[in-house]
Amino acid sequence: MNITAQMVKELRDKTGAGMMNAKKALVEADGDMEKATEILRQKGIASAEKKMGRIAAEGRIESYVDENGGAMIEVNCETDFVAKNEEFKALASGLAKHVEVDKPADVDALLAINCKECGKVIADALKEKIASIGEKITVRRFVRYDGNVATYIHNGKIGVLLQTDKKDDVLTNDLCLHIASCAPQYISEDEIPQAVIDEETRIEMGKEDLLKKPEAIRGKIVAGRIHKLMAERCLLDQNFVKDPSQTVAQLIEGKLKILAFTRYQLGEGLEKRQDNFAQEVQSQLAGK
Repeated sequence: MNITAQMVKELRDKTGAGMMNAKKALVEADGDMEKATEILRQKGIASAEKKMGRIAAEGRIESYVDENGGAMIEVNCETDFVAKNEEFKALASGLAKHVEVDKPADVDALLAINCKECGKVIADALKEKIASIGEKITVRRFVRYDGNVATYIHNGKIGVLLQTDKKDDVLTNDLCLHIASCAPQYISEDEIPQAVIDEETRIEMGKEDLLKKPEAIRGKIVAGRIHKLMAERCLLDQNFVKDPSQTVAQLIEGKLKILAFTRYQLGEGLEKRQDNFAQEVQSQLAGK
């Protein structure tokens, strides 16, 4: 199969691998993008997390917490220039409050809410903001929890919403900081789908450093690697960021229980506009 430059670029963007490694993997996989990605991972050249962890869009993450619960939202725009605008910050903050107070089921339901403050449906108010700010603005996603909720927003780019069974402002603030920093995916290993474990096991079994080892030994090595890999993704098993001598589970033992958490990273998984700063300023001044 003819391996095109566009195919190589796509694989590089997806995995972070170098050009020659990406091309070799595509040749070996006969042009199959998913198989090429797997080959790179098995060679230790690429990580599946690179694509999803990359910040790829502008905007802001905001949250709102009251006595009933809390909400967190991601609102996207086209440029960082607008994301830092006070009008845009106020918009994102106001939308987070609407999610908590009005409890919409999804983004469409949020946009259909009649905003008492502005006297119109949120979708119409958003169109007016787009006209005044001069950029496309979209509400990408939100999450809401009832009960005891804590939150942490880092520069509008990383956000955490945490639900616990008891109120403890100091401890939950520390937990939010930890989640923002260490990016766990699950509370405990019990939450990890078997399909995820099976897939990671298959990837590890195919890694080059194990291919020459007897199958029985390979199985034991892989089991150990998978246990470590899964533990790294679980909040309770992670070493607490402010005191690595104890795990998060040890930190909260006898104090509270973590019921749920969500961590947003601005623009993860989205394609980013390729503007330079000069063009961005010119666009703003021109009102485009």
